[in-house]
Amino acid sequence: MYELYNRRLAAFQRDGNARLLCPGLIGLEKENLRVTPSGTIAQTPHPRALGSTLTHPHVTTDYSEALIELITAPHEEYAAVLAELDEIMRVVYAAIGDELLWATSMPCVVEGERSIPIAWYGRSNSGFMKHIYRQGLARRYGKTMQVIAGVHFNYSFAEPLWPAFAEIAAGDAQHGSKSESYLSLTRNMLRFGWLVPYLFGASPAVCKSFFGARPSKLQAFDRTTFYEPFATSLRLSDIGYKNNREAELGINIDYSSLPHYIESMVEAISRPHAEYERIGVKVGDEYRQLNANLLQIENEYYSTVRIKEIAQRLEKPTTALARRGVRYVELRALDVSPFEPLGVYESQLRFLKLLVTFCLVHDSPLLSDDERREIAHNLEQTALRGRDPALMLCRAGESLALKTWAAELLQQLQGAAELLDAALDTGDYTRTLREQLACVEDSDATPSARVLQEMRDNNESFFEFAMRWSHRHERDLRARPVTGERAARYEHLAQKSLADQAALEASDEVDFDTFLREYFAHS
Repeated sequence: MYELYNRRLAAFQRDGNARLLCPGLIGLEKENLRVTPSGTIAQTPHPRALGSTLTHPHVTTDYSEALIELITAPHEEYAAVLAELDEIMRVVYAAIGDELLWATSMPCVVEGERSIPIAWYGRSNSGFMKHIYRQGLARRYGKTMQVIAGVHFNYSFAEPLWPAFAEIAAGDAQHGSKSESYLSLTRNMLRFGWLVPYLFGASPAVCKSFFGARPSKLQAFDRTTFYEPFATSLRLSDIGYKNNREAELGINIDYSSLPHYIESMVEAISRPHAEYERIGVKVGDEYRQLNANLLQIENEYYSTVRIKEIAQRLEKPTTALARRGVRYVELRALDVSPFEPLGVYESQLRFLKLLVTFCLVHDSPLLSDDERREIAHNLEQTALRGRDPALMLCRAGESLALKTWAAELLQQLQGAAELLDAALDTGDYTRTLREQLACVEDSDATPSARVLQEMRDNNESFFEFAMRWSHRHERDLRARPVTGERAARYEHLAQKSLADQAALEASDEVDFDTFLREYFAHS
């Protein structure tokens, strides 16, 4: 099963190309829910001191006006990308008054859907399109799941790797180009992606208010908290923010090649669906969604991993991929870590680098329909029951204990860790792997288990747990304000972004109906 993988690793070592696997660019996107001092979702608009959410390069919003999204530049070093995220978070704290950034993925007290303000991006056509897209999400999926937060890990391998890898993988059609190699990596990340919520999931509980009047199959932890005793990531379960009706709706994204991926995605954003047609697109003067298709736009497909190219202004993601190929992969399965001020930490990033390296080098056959069902089953079961010692996952039609499979994968990652450590003259990757092996051997060491144990030890609800950590991180971040030239830089970015938004609003030459029609008409 791992013969090809080990042969390729050996070739990297033998040919002196191991260092080509080491550099790469890491970028982070972190969502943070703004909350009031009492722990409810903030109703205030996005702070003007942070600039325009439409045009600022580092500070925007996701679904809700209260759900800030922080975006770092790509960096080669883990410490550098974390330092930038730390700086952006301190800039945000200086602008939000007495509000807090919520320390967990699952939201705080939700006082009904009316308490969730949809993000606003100004009056330009492109800004209004982003707002209407979110209106459509609300009508299709409801608002509450839209305020679940996560961390996205963006990674690209160094360009000099690809000629060397093409020689090592010579004769394998799946590795004929950089883009096809990224597709191969993506298929493997889907196969083995359940490992991420097991090791790093940190959302085993949620406020009952998340469900409102809806019933829940989750167990009661206390008067205000639902949980599952062996859950790792409720965020990635069927209560979370994903296309959990994918098969029912007829969405079938094809990962066999880049042209097939693009073709299947274009099909999903072009084919009308009767349920969404009943919602209506423009009713009277009100837009309810961008269109009535299976997906309004590509971003509505909530896979745990995406292939990406940087789109130019008003360029569709599929068009960018078709024109320039795949630039990087986006891993979207990380929960916000409540125990870290930044919600993410260095050894976690190092492990994800190991995992994407393994997924690149490992053999990656095409996904069958049966395997896709297994992938969905494995992710769902790991999210809900990942720490259950009796949990069995599915692999090639057979049942396999999660702990057995996880230990097997980490054993194979050892080869990649040793290769990278030797190339960099360090022991960091081997040490990171050892930390995660301890979590496989003892599930009580995982973040999700730690969350529940702290709640029990402190006799606190999920809300009280999250408030305690939110205040703790607030004190840490506010104690280190950004000053001097660095503060001036962010002030400049904010002012420039506001000016850029105003310029966009002034430059619109057609009405929104025409703009939207032309956007979807262009390939």
